[in-house]
Amino acid sequence: MKRAFISALCIVATLSVSAQTLKSVLTQQLKSTHDKETWFVPVAVALDGVSAEQAVWTDGSGNHSIGQLANHLLFWNERQLIKFRGEQPKSFDGNNEETFNAFTKEQWEQTVKKLNDVLAQLEQIIEKADDASLKSWSETIANISTHNAYHTGQIIFVRKLQGSWKPQRGVK
Repeated sequence: MKRAFISALCIVATLSVSAQTLKSVLTQQLKSTHDKETWFVPVAVALDGVSAEQAVWTDGSGNHSIGQLANHLLFWNERQLIKFRGEQPKSFDGNNEETFNAFTKEQWEQTVKKLNDVLAQLEQIIEKADDASLKSWSETIANISTHNAYHTGQIIFVRKLQGSWKPQRGVK
């Protein structure tokens, strides 16, 4: 009887932890690509201290500027946030280049602030989500984190090219 009780308790504990573990992992992924320094540099650190002039700088080879990359991240993260809220995002013609190119020097400070706000709101939605939502969103959330980490790496690369990256920030 004691064994059966312990076995049942372990099964119940495993079942209740699995959803929490999923939530914890997904939240951690989002935070580590937003503003929590772990294994790699998060976007908030990569953008910290970037001036509007640095944000519009390009190397002349067709690579995106820091501002274009941040604007692209803002576009896709905000679009997914709207979907997670059960709302309908604005229509989009599918031209991904527009998600980069719809950026100006004058928008820089607002872009950074809004990106940080949207990423924080995504984290909050995941933290409050029920198990069914987490299960249906998990692949999308993992892809959001991967996408954010990829473009953060590009931002750091551009900063290295322009000489504005400080290696003590996390990448030499």
